[in-house]
Amino acid sequence: MKDNKKEQERAELHRMIWGIANDLCGSVDGWDFKQNVLGMLSYRYISENLTNYINAGEHIAAIKDFDYANLAGKEAKKAIQDIINIKGYFIFLGELFENVRKKAAKDENLNETLERVFNNIERSAKGAESELSFAGLFADFDVSSNKFGATVAKYNEHLIKLMNSVSEMKPDGYRDNIIDAFGDAYEYLMGMYQSSAGKYGGEFYNPQEVSELLTRITIVDKSKVNKVYNPACGLGSLLLNFAKIFGQKNVRKGFYWQKVNLTTYNLCRINIFLHDINYDKFDIAHEDTFKDPQHLDYEPFEAVVSNPPYSIKWEGDGNQLLINDLRFFPAGILAPKSKADLAHHAQLILAGN
Repeated sequence: MKDNKKEQERAELHRMIWGIANDLCGSVDGWDFKQNVLGMLSYRYISENLTNYINAGEHIAAIKDFDYANLAGKEAKKAIQDIINIKGYFIFLGELFENVRKKAAKDENLNETLERVFNNIERSAKGAESELSFAGLFADFDVSSNKFGATVAKYNEHLIKLMNSVSEMKPDGYRDNIIDAFGDAYEYLMGMYQSSAGKYGGEFYNPQEVSELLTRITIVDKSKVNKVYNPACGLGSLLLNFAKIFGQKNVRKGFYWQKVNLTTYNLCRINIFLHDINYDKFDIAHEDTFKDPQHLDYEPFEAVVSNPPYSIKWEGDGNQLLINDLRFFPAGILAPKSKADLAHHAQLILAGN
């Protein structure tokens, strides 16, 4: 009998998102709605990720009824720096998603509360090795936008509905789901609103089946690799699938990513954290991969997984510096300005040699 659990999980996730859309997006256009939902999903998951990590450590120490989300405030400050050194960030008890949500209906300054929480999450990494990984992580979620309503009360009402709706979503054990819950939500939202986005979500997110196939082709005859590379990473599904299928422990030096679109770069970073790839195991850069490649060095990548964006333009021979670039000069000619995907392929070949 065919196991259709994947289809059931996906259908349930889509039903939940569609319900949120019907309830919330009347006065907010599709593109902004997508940002709102993913921003709140991110906040919920990053809170749960930290809580689960702290709880697991205490449970191993035989404190079976320990629950970080319900601790007294004084106890919550214990070992904060140690947690930041390991996880890269920290969220105080009163700023966890569920604890903020419980008080949201009575918080006349909910938008300010959320903005403070997001700033504090990013600030918790300041001065730590993880600082660059968290800087600007929630920059695309504007909790005080007048697109939510003409008054503070109106857009706080919107935020309360959004928090309650996201809280009701139950992709339990999201790290181990057959589908990538976060990524699939992104793909579905992009599909719903591709007309307002002006592009299809495939530029940013590869379907799970495609990611798995490319990963399995890449790891044939390999048991370990030094580094994994994707210079046009989108939401990161290819590298995340590589980590899941091949195993993080079999990648000695980590995962290297690059994305020029700031919104997708921020969402990709959150997606990485949700899949328990710690900040010290990845290096993601927000730069134009053609003009400023960040990760090409003396040691070639033993694994390169990428789905270069098709049908987009690049500078080509309009930038004379590119003809002398190590990635392109062996061919003696640059890809046409309308064929950026060919330039991407040249870069991928160099990265693996």
